[in-house]
Amino acid sequence: MVAPAVPEIHEEEDLYVAVDARTESLQSLRELGPPDLVYLVKQPKTSGTRQTGLYHHVTGIDASSSASLAAYVNTLTFSPLDKTHKVVSGIYCCYNAFSHLDMRVEVKIPGSLESYCIDERGDKRVATEALWLETFLCAVLRAYLYADDGSGDAIKKIVGVRRFNPVTNTEMEHKFLEAAEKLFFMGRQLSSDPETQVPNTVSNHLTSGLLKYIHTTGRYTSGINLFEKIRTRDVEVSSLLAKVQMMADEEVQAVRLMYDALQDVPMDYALLDEQASFCQSKGEGEMALECAKRAVTAAPSEFTTWARLAEVYVSLEQWDLALLTLNSCPMFTYQDKDTPRMPQPSRIMLPVLAESILDEIDEGQPKQGDPHDYVHPSLRKLHAAGYQGTFLKAYNLLTKIAAAIGWDQLLKVRSEVFVMEEEYRVERKHVPKPAETLDAETNGDGAEKDEEEGEEEEETGSVSGPVSAQEPAEESLSGNGEETQPETSIERPEQTVASEVVKSGNEDPVGDPSHETYSQFRNKRLCERWLDNLFMVLYEDLRIYTIWRTEMAQFRQQAMEYKKSATEWEILGELAERLDHFDESIEAYQNCLAIRFSPKAMRGLLKLYEQQNDTRGMLGALIRLIAWQYRWYSEFSPELLFMVRKLIEDEGAVKVRSIVQATNLPQPVLDLTHQYCQLCAMFRSSGSDA
Repeated sequence: MVAPAVPEIHEEEDLYVAVDARTESLQSLRELGPPDLVYLVKQPKTSGTRQTGLYHHVTGIDASSSASLAAYVNTLTFSPLDKTHKVVSGIYCCYNAFSHLDMRVEVKIPGSLESYCIDERGDKRVATEALWLETFLCAVLRAYLYADDGSGDAIKKIVGVRRFNPVTNTEMEHKFLEAAEKLFFMGRQLSSDPETQVPNTVSNHLTSGLLKYIHTTGRYTSGINLFEKIRTRDVEVSSLLAKVQMMADEEVQAVRLMYDALQDVPMDYALLDEQASFCQSKGEGEMALECAKRAVTAAPSEFTTWARLAEVYVSLEQWDLALLTLNSCPMFTYQDKDTPRMPQPSRIMLPVLAESILDEIDEGQPKQGDPHDYVHPSLRKLHAAGYQGTFLKAYNLLTKIAAAIGWDQLLKVRSEVFVMEEEYRVERKHVPKPAETLDAETNGDGAEKDEEEGEEEEETGSVSGPVSAQEPAEESLSGNGEETQPETSIERPEQTVASEVVKSGNEDPVGDPSHETYSQFRNKRLCERWLDNLFMVLYEDLRIYTIWRTEMAQFRQQAMEYKKSATEWEILGELAERLDHFDESIEAYQNCLAIRFSPKAMRGLLKLYEQQNDTRGMLGALIRLIAWQYRWYSEFSPELLFMVRKLIEDEGAVKVRSIVQATNLPQPVLDLTHQYCQLCAMFRSSGSDA
């Protein structure tokens, strides 16, 4: 199979600036590290000795030894784009997140090879076999956890990254799982998903990568064998084993395992969370509730346990308890994946291989120097689109509640469980003042009022920053406010009272049983500022969505075309998807694709075909997504591989390959999808022999 093209990011002034920048960034790395850096030095083939440096990034290369990395550098010595220069040397840099070292291989062409590692201070060290084992495992995990999900978000984040599949056969799988077994109990050194506060034995990037690999490839037996071996050393691994058994539809064994393991470790929150998840999937809400409550007791400082409890309350339609539980979730600052910090290049070459050229993907795409799509200002400031980690999960839970009971009912439940600012101020006016503070407050009445107004202004600013100052009736998304002025019925949420206001000065906190005067608030809680902020962000999402749908209806009544740019349709599709309006999101994505190809919109359309069990539609979307990924140097996406595998499992490999082949698209493009089918056959996935 032909490899993706090689992007070239050029440095023509000083050599090795990119390598130096990588060395300087080593001490700031907190996750698995950035993609591998490959730096080449070229000089003219004929005369002259003026050298130029160029580099690109890569994931998925076998990093088990210096020889395998040198072999990759050697594949780059011939460039079909540049026949006047030759590569004279190269450096391959691969980060070892276990030992916080950058493993490097320097290749002189022709000639020598030197391998060493650089520590966080920039000092050289000897590269040992143990360090290469750690580096190999980190490289596989990066390839899986930093891969693109098909939407193109990861690809657009870093320019010029070649993405390869790190495990292409059973021999490489054995090597990967063997390394994972040897280093399993060092996994907590690798950090963890943003929803986990403290990495532990069963929740870290190593376990996440293993589970993603097993889920993607369907190699359940290999996963079960691995975790059964490790479980003999630590019973906590039972939660991971149970997860894989659930994936493999071995539910009876998984339930028995969880029951037996909880006899030994009754307060293992990962096991309790897995039990709650299983009960929830079977519609046993009350049983899930008990498990989720115990998980919260076992790990009160973890977000995942509280989020699970809130989910259970949502499924039980206990909206007040769901909101109170959400309010109790510990929120963590999002730690993004490590990305390379490179100096400004002199020029960038992003070649296209003939094998990935597909007219419908390339047509309509903006050319270099073209103006960007116009995007209405109100669509640019939808802050929910940028949420990650715990805030994304919390926002998704809030939108679930809003979709189930409606915005007005959600505000009503909110005012029933949280102390609202207005009612707090009204109540305060009727509270008898303590004698010792009465004179001071009377004398400083003007100051108190100013202070209250200042507090109110400060609180309003803290939550309404992301919210538009415009009233709904004054704003139009059509770009012509004179033609349409849609009215919306979305009520703006009132402020809840801030804990800083309640606890300022000589006031007692609301809800303190000793404070008899605030009887109205005895059973109410203070809403966390971050949750108050989520309500305002959700309000803005709903407001813009309502304006959009109102305008669409008005334009249809007037038999006028409702025009938007491709980027605006993509944003509206995401907005509708966030708010659980599936049909409207598909409509927006289809309008986007009618203008030009968008991987995000095509990914949304893939969900529609999946919901309709439309095999041909799904394969048509997958062919285009795989071709787009390959166009941007990615031959591997775990999510797309999973979709192909599931189709083969449901329909059989022969039918899937026949439908792909019958598609009226260029053969090289179809071969890219066949490559995914061949991978399923290599791993003997269910249905691949039929």
